[in-house]
Amino acid sequence: MRRPSRTTFAYAGAGILAAAFGMALAHLVAALLNPASSPVLAVGSTVIDATPTPVKEWAVHRFGTADKPILIGNVLVVTLLAAALAGVLARRRPALGLGLLGALVALAGAAALHRPDAAPRDVVPSLAAATGGLLALWWLARALPGPGPEPVPAARGTAPSRSRRGVLIGSGAMLVGGALAAGAGQWIVRARARISDIVLPRPATALAGLPAGLEAQHPGISPFRTPNERFYRVDTKLAVPLVDHHSWRLHVDGMVDRELSWSYDDLRDLAVEEHDITLTCVSNTVGGKLVGAARWLGVPVRTLLEQAGPSADADQVLSTDVDDFTISTPLAALTDDRPALVAIGMNGQPLPRAHGFPARLVTPGLYGFVGATKWLSRLTVTTYARDRAYWTRRDWAADAPIKLSSRIDTPRPFSTVRAGRRAVGGVAWAQHNGIAAVQVRIDGGGWQDATLGPDAGIDYWRQWYLPWDARPGAHMIAVRAIGRDGAVQSPVRATSFPDGSSGIQEVVVNVT
Repeated sequence: MRRPSRTTFAYAGAGILAAAFGMALAHLVAALLNPASSPVLAVGSTVIDATPTPVKEWAVHRFGTADKPILIGNVLVVTLLAAALAGVLARRRPALGLGLLGALVALAGAAALHRPDAAPRDVVPSLAAATGGLLALWWLARALPGPGPEPVPAARGTAPSRSRRGVLIGSGAMLVGGALAAGAGQWIVRARARISDIVLPRPATALAGLPAGLEAQHPGISPFRTPNERFYRVDTKLAVPLVDHHSWRLHVDGMVDRELSWSYDDLRDLAVEEHDITLTCVSNTVGGKLVGAARWLGVPVRTLLEQAGPSADADQVLSTDVDDFTISTPLAALTDDRPALVAIGMNGQPLPRAHGFPARLVTPGLYGFVGATKWLSRLTVTTYARDRAYWTRRDWAADAPIKLSSRIDTPRPFSTVRAGRRAVGGVAWAQHNGIAAVQVRIDGGGWQDATLGPDAGIDYWRQWYLPWDARPGAHMIAVRAIGRDGAVQSPVRATSFPDGSSGIQEVVVNVT
């Protein structure tokens, strides 16, 4: 079997370099226009929409919040492999190599225009990639040795030929130029994402500060309040929308007496409330990390809907984000006594862009896919018979109350700890019901009552711990929660699809 020649590798590298240079230019242009239209992100978003639900669930379960970087990395790898092939083809058939690279760019442009909120400008980054990448490959293909026998290597110590020197200089210029373009694009995106000119309104009734949690006494237990930067994020966005709050508006329409809209300043001028609420992703597995607790500031959804006057025949609110992504929420959950909010603040700061700036839904007691729309732009009062949202079209549950759950934070599964007195600890949640007790079982023995941490209300999680005299050997530790209504956490194992996981978490720990 004939081994690839050095010239073949050179042409493959030329294809990769040309594609990388084109993508770097596209990233810079997208940063100025719309970051989501960057070719790699546009293709990745299309892949997300086309991925079957079981595969999405597997990815979230396997990779958690790292699923997006992994997807982007896979798209990049496939793109660069195809670009390497284009470079090899360009050695003997330049038109074919350039055509393949052009097809890759055309695919990205089509993906950008396929997005629900696409605008003509979204194809501009792909045009930049085509211009830069095709010109780079054309130049490199002309500068590298053509088809035929391998060139005789220059004698050691001999200066490189003028052609070789030109290739090295040109390639170096592309590398530097591409790095500068990509770096400038990242800087522009970060600069556009800064939120610096917003002062949050004060609620009429301010909550007292949250009490100290158990994490200081028992390291390893999740913080009582989840910091913004550590709060989980699961959504379909590969690029965080950069919404201008000065031009943003929230609309309420559909089956209402009056269609209304509010600007960001209008919302701030309404009576705002703050509430301590735990959110949970439906993809959270038993013992998973896709849950977080924060103090939210916002306008009650009930207030906005009452002003619009929803029809008595309506049973659903279809919420739409700035990219026309939809989520369906039971109308009753937004108008009953729970503190469902159009939130504009999180833990005393303006809502971070990654978590929905300028406004998002926060609905206690419902999984995020039916009650926590980020980058909110519209609330449409309707019926389930008339409209289906993104996830319900994919056969997820229409009404998904959060299941009573608990988690062991310390000791970690399969960890090795020293013998002696230590704490088993974690968190438990039963949003809009409340936790009455948490019980721990060690090595299949009886259930023991754990000590609960501070109480911030029925919509917030509870920390817990149990003193444990750990003796050498392998041990099995299990936990379950009991709600204020007397319900006991179900031991029946269920996957996340279609309405949330269930089961008892059990961890194996080795004591030495």
